[in-house]
Amino acid sequence: MDTKTNPITAPAIDSIAIQADDVAAAERFHAEAFGLGDRLRVQPAEAASSGFRGFTLSLIAAQPGDVDALVRSALDAGAVVVKPLAKSLWGYGGTVQAPDGTIWKVATSAKKDSRPAAAVFDRMVLLLGAEDVAASKRFYTERGVAVGKSFGSYVEFETPGSRIGLGLYKRRALAKDAGVPAEGSGSHRLVIAGALGPVADPDGFAWEASAR
Repeated sequence: MDTKTNPITAPAIDSIAIQADDVAAAERFHAEAFGLGDRLRVQPAEAASSGFRGFTLSLIAAQPGDVDALVRSALDAGAVVVKPLAKSLWGYGGTVQAPDGTIWKVATSAKKDSRPAAAVFDRMVLLLGAEDVAASKRFYTERGVAVGKSFGSYVEFETPGSRIGLGLYKRRALAKDAGVPAEGSGSHRLVIAGALGPVADPDGFAWEASAR
């Protein structure tokens, strides 16, 4: 089948699974920190992992106060600060690391609050670190995932109907953006459930059939 002429119609990502050594603790953290519901599942870790796992998860909020509230909630649940909250040219945000090792970026493009702050977000986005962005981009487009934005070492895919967005970023650039060293080895400890699975992309990120 020529997948280039057959774009996917089901949501590209249904949910993601984080693999953790302590499943119960990881489930508790993500429920208490962000209230993600069935967007995120936790599975037992199947292989060793060290350093940067090659991906980040982002929560995009509507305003700075919501970013503050989300980060505060994460820290109360046991996360640690990786990159302190700060203003930048693009907006306001920072990164934290969950006890299971997952790196979360919380950010907004808004400059000021327009309502009382709350620990809520508008979008959840999975960014995969790619060694060869062009090759990984081709892998996804050949399977019917349309490109929304693409510039330099960054690709943002169109994922209509998905509760989780998907993008690619050069692995080293993604680590720098997150505020961690780029070195890492072993398992990504990530499984993506959605329309593409079961398959693995050029960087070894595993997809499985939709969880629902």
